[in-house]
Amino acid sequence: MRSTFIPLITAQEAYPALEREFLRAEREIWASFRIFDPSTRLRSDEAQAVGETWFDLIVHTLRRGIALNIVITDFDPLARPALHRLTWRSVRALISAEEIAGPEARLSVVPAMHPARTGLLPRLLFWPVIVSKQLRACRWLNRRDEARRMAAMRDLPGLKDRLVQRTNGRYRPCLWPLSLLYPATHHQKLAVFDRSRLYIGGLDLNERRYDTRDHDLPADETWHDVQVLVEGPAVAEAQAHLESFLKVTAGEEAPPRNRRLLRTLSGRRRHNLFRFGPEPLVQEIAIAHEHCARRARRLIYVETQYFRDLKFARYLGNLAMDNPNLSMILILPGAPEEIAFARRAVIDARFGEFLQSRALRVLMSAFGRRLFIGGAAQPRRAKAVNGRDVLHGAPLVYIHAKVSIFDETAAIVSSANLNGRSLRWDSEAGVMIPDRDDVRTLRRAVFAHWLPKGAGDAFHDSARAVTAWRRLALENARKAPEDRQGFILPYDVKAAEKDAAEVPLVPDEMV
Repeated sequence: MRSTFIPLITAQEAYPALEREFLRAEREIWASFRIFDPSTRLRSDEAQAVGETWFDLIVHTLRRGIALNIVITDFDPLARPALHRLTWRSVRALISAEEIAGPEARLSVVPAMHPARTGLLPRLLFWPVIVSKQLRACRWLNRRDEARRMAAMRDLPGLKDRLVQRTNGRYRPCLWPLSLLYPATHHQKLAVFDRSRLYIGGLDLNERRYDTRDHDLPADETWHDVQVLVEGPAVAEAQAHLESFLKVTAGEEAPPRNRRLLRTLSGRRRHNLFRFGPEPLVQEIAIAHEHCARRARRLIYVETQYFRDLKFARYLGNLAMDNPNLSMILILPGAPEEIAFARRAVIDARFGEFLQSRALRVLMSAFGRRLFIGGAAQPRRAKAVNGRDVLHGAPLVYIHAKVSIFDETAAIVSSANLNGRSLRWDSEAGVMIPDRDDVRTLRRAVFAHWLPKGAGDAFHDSARAVTAWRRLALENARKAPEDRQGFILPYDVKAAEKDAAEVPLVPDEMV
């Protein structure tokens, strides 16, 4: 009997599947998400019979006697205050759900900040930046009356050691000791149900990440992602990972050995004066990508939010030069979220564009016409065409998926982007998919999502796919948005290069 393997394209498919797994659980649920917001609305009919939001579903799950163990990522309160605040609001909501569920409820919720810290010398180097962020936090707090300041600090506990409260209740920066910086995060998104079923991929849980397969929302509300629901050997490895990764990153345990579950894990450096980031411990996702790419003969297909890792780009470039039959399709968002939807491009986003532009030029030089780099946009005309939230005159579809498919022989679905941060610093998790039937199922699902209905065999044939996808993208670019077929358009490398900026001294893994 074959194990379950179900690709879930966008939250329209993934959220109902996750809800049903919570309802189906009989004993226990283990999970780790970067964002898990209990105020997210329920989508499936079965879950809506329980309540309106995930808060209601959590209460229902706990009342049924299910043990829920969940880790929610915590964030550096100076670098990412909004996310830090969201984490602690989510934790408080889950604790409230436990209280409502009754004395027999079994909940373990951990707000977990990655233990790695930036060394003293880099912090001294960026001292003006640190103080500017402290001042910004103080201004935000001081604009509020005392009651609202107290409520805000309840949701921002990490700021207490970084700010000083004056006698009048207002705040100023704490200039010494110099604030700690936490450069890495737990970026994974997975859940295991009754030690038998695994939900894993690139999708967190909140309203921002909900999108449909039609992507007919405003550009800044679109969110293309991919999860998979699987049974089989990877489940036991995912369970062991969920039980151990906090101790592994803290240096208290060695990482378990895996075959199907792929991870990136790093830990805190014990003697750290000069380093920006953590000590890499496990780089299985990077190694698996290299291994599968090396075995590919005809076509590598990748969807990723970022393609910024120059090491992997050069590795693929060498493979392309060694194998004249190897081709590649790379699907990227038209611009990073921080550039497409922000009023101004922050320097770390521009540094990311610098790295990605270099990586793409490496691929373009090595593959030549055997490479197609695509983006996606909605089949309607944009009201304004000046920003990078528009691709070829249409509102872009924001791509967050992390999927790599190698011929029809292997695939990887994970939480990891193809950048140095995901491949070496952050906690990431994914699955290796070696079964050819499962690979074909995944490939059909992700290809069909972007292509027009009835797309011919050439789009799915490894030897002809690049030519077919490029031709469709170019034809779409020449047409009015409303006349286009499917979502695919050419990626605009030159637009990315205009926003690119090199940042000296900062390691590539920062972005």
